[in-house]
Amino acid sequence: MNKPEGWNVLRDRLHIRKSSTAIRPTLPILRPGVRLFLKLLVCFTLSTAVTFIAGPELQNNSIWASNGLLLSYLLLSPRRRWLAYTSVGLAAQIFGGYLAGGEPWQINIALAILNIAEVLMAAFLLRMQATHLPKFTDRSYLIRFFAFAVIGSPAIVGAVFAVIAHQWVHQPVFTGFREWFMTDSLGYAVATPAFVAIFRTHFRGTLKSRWSWLYPLLLAPITFLALHQAQLAALSIISSILIFILLRLGMGWASMATLLVALVANLYIAHGPLKGGPSGDGLNSIVHLQIYLASILFMLYAVSVVMGQNSKAEKKLQEIAYLHQLVTENSRDVIIIADFDGNRSYVSEAASSLGGWSREELLGLNSIELVHPDDVKVAGKAIRDMRKGADGAIIECRVKKNDGVYIWTEASLRTIRNPVTNAPVGILNTVRDISERKVAEEKLQAAYQAMESMASIDALTGLANRRRLDEYLETEWRRAMREHKPLSMVLVDVDLFKLYNDTYGHLRGDACLKAIAESVGEAAARRVDLVARFGGEEFAVILPNTAAEGAATVANGIFAALRSRNLAHSASPFGIVTISAGCATVVPQLGQPASELIEFADRALYVAKGLGRNQICAAPASTVMGPGQGDAIQQTN
Repeated sequence: MNKPEGWNVLRDRLHIRKSSTAIRPTLPILRPGVRLFLKLLVCFTLSTAVTFIAGPELQNNSIWASNGLLLSYLLLSPRRRWLAYTSVGLAAQIFGGYLAGGEPWQINIALAILNIAEVLMAAFLLRMQATHLPKFTDRSYLIRFFAFAVIGSPAIVGAVFAVIAHQWVHQPVFTGFREWFMTDSLGYAVATPAFVAIFRTHFRGTLKSRWSWLYPLLLAPITFLALHQAQLAALSIISSILIFILLRLGMGWASMATLLVALVANLYIAHGPLKGGPSGDGLNSIVHLQIYLASILFMLYAVSVVMGQNSKAEKKLQEIAYLHQLVTENSRDVIIIADFDGNRSYVSEAASSLGGWSREELLGLNSIELVHPDDVKVAGKAIRDMRKGADGAIIECRVKKNDGVYIWTEASLRTIRNPVTNAPVGILNTVRDISERKVAEEKLQAAYQAMESMASIDALTGLANRRRLDEYLETEWRRAMREHKPLSMVLVDVDLFKLYNDTYGHLRGDACLKAIAESVGEAAARRVDLVARFGGEEFAVILPNTAAEGAATVANGIFAALRSRNLAHSASPFGIVTISAGCATVVPQLGQPASELIEFADRALYVAKGLGRNQICAAPASTVMGPGQGDAIQQTN
């Protein structure tokens, strides 16, 4: 299966390339020492050829490209290799000058030493840090290159040469400086960027089409004809062909083509129709031709910068598009883009798996149409808040599937803003199905309520336990205090229950407690009344908004319900199971603890037991009593 174009972009972005400062192309099948030797050999050959073609005489106004070639080697090589390259460059310039002839060997050596010194000066200024490699597409580096290589180094060494030439051959100082500066400056401007581009280019596979050969093949004859005519109109044809080569084959081939033009120009200047001056009326001086060659190269670099930026932008857009497609098509969440009126402009593929709707169907439906009527208010409020400037919201709502069934969803809403005005213009909605989570939450809530119920219910009798009693008493105590209402409590204790257990056993004892619990529950019939097992064989009833008379009525009802069950108790003097009860009623006051109601009821129960059991004793109604205050009201049954 063919992978999409975006995959290749992503692969290229994630691929870790091994960086190297070595001059390309490398020779991986050879040992490092052999590769270095071959590079030095190529450097010597090229430098010798360039020196021989240009000739050692500076007065011929040819472009001195030998220094630009050597500088490109130094800019692309580690500093530890500089000595080797400068030595090879020095030997090549001496040898090339010897082959060209025209100067004594002493002058030839002196000129070569000055050239090497000039190259080293420019290289050190441009490579102040060893990791900085040439980057002619960068504006700051281009300024430094012009300042140090094109202007600075040729000017300094040119001044030295002018003084030496004046002393040796009595050449005017300004003339010697001008000739050195112009030839070396233009040589750096043309040769260095061109050779850097060539050394960095992988030429294998660049000629993808057989028609791509047409442009380099046409360049050579057209260059000869154009320079022979020396007309600006003819030279413009060279520029057009170079642009075509750049667009079709890249900067490396365009640089080689520019050097070919410079080579032909040097031959014409030194030995051809341009020697000694222009042959046509389109050129005013040979300097114009040299400047023309330099401007061509930097025009090519400018175009290559634009092409590189466009290529990067295109790859970035392809990567973004692919990543967007990868995320949206493989996400289980539905991604929706809509305006504030609910009109959708984008729906991801996951819509079909969420609600069974197709993308086309959802694009034709308003956002609110599928929301459950009970949840429309919540969704509408979130949209209104975002329209007013809120960044987003997370809501849970029910959404209708295509079969009419509603499912629970979670919608994560984010405001889409205008990148210029920052005004809200739409909504990015990420929707996920949370039906399973809702079921799990309901089960968890039911389990929690069951645990709460178990934690507040007595396991034997099914009544509220002591924990629940204390919580309810605190709540009703505060309510009665706020409302200035009476709060009553009936505390019940089974008479002689230990003897009952000893006589009938613990199983019969548990059954007896259950029967008594039912009797207490039958008497306290109101929804607000709380019946609880106080502890052991004791039971308690909390009676909100109940006066003393009401508490006594409930207590008598408990006695009546228990008598109707007629539970035998042979160890009791009454012959049946009986209970004793203590009643207390209090109107709570500020600063009074709720535990005092229990204390009053327990004291009344103690009195009932002391008076012979099987009876009710009540504390005085609506009275706040301290320890030892008041007499219990006795009610016997």
